[in-house]
Amino acid sequence: MATIEGIIGNSSGSLQTLETRTIGKDDFLKMMRAQLQNQDPLNPLDGTDFTAQLAEFSSLEQLNNINTQLETASLYQSSLNNAAAINLVGKEVTASGNSLTVEGTSTDITYNLSEAAGKVTVSIYDEEGTLVDTLESGAEGKSEGENTITWNCSDVESGTYTFEVSAVSPSGGLITADTVITGKVMEVSFVNGSPFLSVNGQTVSFGDVLSVNEPAT
Repeated sequence: MATIEGIIGNSSGSLQTLETRTIGKDDFLKMMRAQLQNQDPLNPLDGTDFTAQLAEFSSLEQLNNINTQLETASLYQSSLNNAAAINLVGKEVTASGNSLTVEGTSTDITYNLSEAAGKVTVSIYDEEGTLVDTLESGAEGKSEGENTITWNCSDVESGTYTFEVSAVSPSGGLITADTVITGKVMEVSFVNGSPFLSVNGQTVSFGDVLSVNEPAT
């Protein structure tokens, strides 16, 4: 029985050489048709081989259908995410991040601890990266989970600042501290089809949003 490669090479030109390594069901049918037309009459295609090729074609078509359904579902989910992101404009969100906006005399800084801490230190930097203040939690602000510490920022200029949180356990071991920001969503932008939010002057991925609240009136 002639091979598929030989059939493609010896055909009269009705079957064009594939330009890519990936074939679709139409290409598969063309090759099967060429194989049947060019088989040796004295040694025709074995029934078992033919059945196996039909099974391969059936599997190929099913995979193509599944791929199409997955692409459709992905586009639908992307549309839902984009619409949800746009609806967040003007709302207050809590998200993973490390920026805060100073507009008054005090502001809250939020962070999550992986376990209860013995000491928590918050370092605050201005837009140039200069350390402007350091806070240490008191009796509160050391529990496992979400914690909040208030920064008296009356002696600094209004603007955007960043912060870092370091924590140690009562025995002195390091504890994971994740920074969290809370602020109003000012705008939504899209990068390669993915939505990003502008919160406290920082770009936040839509997937990093932890909670949504109506802004205080």
